[in-house]
Amino acid sequence: MRYKHIFFDLDHTLWDFEANATATLQELFAEYALDKRGIPSFEKFYASYSVINEKLWDRFRKGFINRNELRTKRFSMTFLDFKLCDDKLCESLGARFIEVLPTKTALFPHATEVLDYLRDKNYPIHMITNGFEETQRLKMKHSGINDYFTHVITSESAGSLKPHREIFDYAMKLSNCSASECIMIGDTLDVDILGAQQAGIDQVYFAPDRQQEGIQPTYTIKSLHELKEIL
Repeated sequence: MRYKHIFFDLDHTLWDFEANATATLQELFAEYALDKRGIPSFEKFYASYSVINEKLWDRFRKGFINRNELRTKRFSMTFLDFKLCDDKLCESLGARFIEVLPTKTALFPHATEVLDYLRDKNYPIHMITNGFEETQRLKMKHSGINDYFTHVITSESAGSLKPHREIFDYAMKLSNCSASECIMIGDTLDVDILGAQQAGIDQVYFAPDRQQEGIQPTYTIKSLHELKEIL
């Protein structure tokens, strides 16, 4: 086999973050009766939240804000979009979101099928994720994929975030493999793919709904099932 170790991203690659986050936010919207607090509909709330959350995650990856700021600001800034301000409520929403989200179990099509396939071929499978340690491990546990992975490398445990090379070097050291022996599978060009390239690791860009632009990965797939043609 050309590759001896497989590294996966979690969110948006195996674990369907958008589906799980949408279900969580729908629950919270009803639980906190946000339609009675000045937010006209869940659809408008979710549209605003999604844009703000993506911007804040970008700032977090670049080191401009910390974890607690990310968790609270994504709700307080969404509220401001509707000319509302309630810091206590936003704090509570942030805490509840982190409690409920990891219990959701939606995976991308073929995720467990492909993990079974890789395990049956005796590949050591590992995770490299920018998510928070406790949250990511709970997602994997609740969605039933925890036992597939030999090592789970989070940005917290590595002390570095993708796309920085340090987290990939840490993962390879922990897994006792060299760059030529492993491959990274992820959904984000400027995080998973660029980071792996900078560490000398081949990459699979998982892009079910996106066009490839700029960065050129080793492979591009639209479905996780296509990994069987590569590995």
